[in-house]
Amino acid sequence: MNDAREHRALELPQPLFLPAAGAVLVLHGGRADSLAPPPLLNLPGLRMRPFARAMNKDPLFADVLIAAVRYRLRGWNGHRADPVQDTQDALDELRHAAGPLPVVLVGHSMGARAALRAADQPQVRGVVALAPWCPPGEPVAHLAGRTVMALHDEADQITSATDTWNYLGRARQAGARVRGIRMPRGHHAMIRDARVWHRLTTACAATVLGLASAPGGDPSDERNWSSDLVDADDITLPARRPPK
Repeated sequence: MNDAREHRALELPQPLFLPAAGAVLVLHGGRADSLAPPPLLNLPGLRMRPFARAMNKDPLFADVLIAAVRYRLRGWNGHRADPVQDTQDALDELRHAAGPLPVVLVGHSMGARAALRAADQPQVRGVVALAPWCPPGEPVAHLAGRTVMALHDEADQITSATDTWNYLGRARQAGARVRGIRMPRGHHAMIRDARVWHRLTTACAATVLGLASAPGGDPSDERNWSSDLVDADDITLPARRPPK
């Protein structure tokens, strides 16, 4: 068994292009409790690949590194919060590899919880949380000055959209810019209407990095940064322009 110190928490694109204007770190889901390493056929990791591809194809991300966090273990594991340490390690590795880039963390489920916890790191501009696991009592004070955008289907039976909306309200009170997007379909796995999830996630990540306006509105408009929910069906995204 490999020593934990040999674990590389960051999966970077190859070949690595530098300099970059920013970076996205993608965090997949996991389990509440498991001390086993992720399997070779890691379905939660595979589910996040189309999100990474959608960002890679968008011209707004032409100068942005799209990377992923590798977990040592499959589980959150109570007070250990193992994926948070992995995320912090990945951010350190990214800084050493590419410099102090502005970063947006894009996480699903347990990965979203880890992203939100790790958002206190100085290079993190904010988080795009997909069907996040936000149990009551999750800390929010460290999110002051960050942008948190969450997408959740209220029919999700795995994680609670109500908990997500409550979390955003508390984060707003702590000084974060927040926006909650109510997804009409997709449940927890985000399979149904997957392209809508991919496009909205890409738009939200671009917003956090300052590459585009917030989906459906001008980010300078304070109404976009309240805990009032927005329905995904009411958002019209601009057509993607082909790269020049």
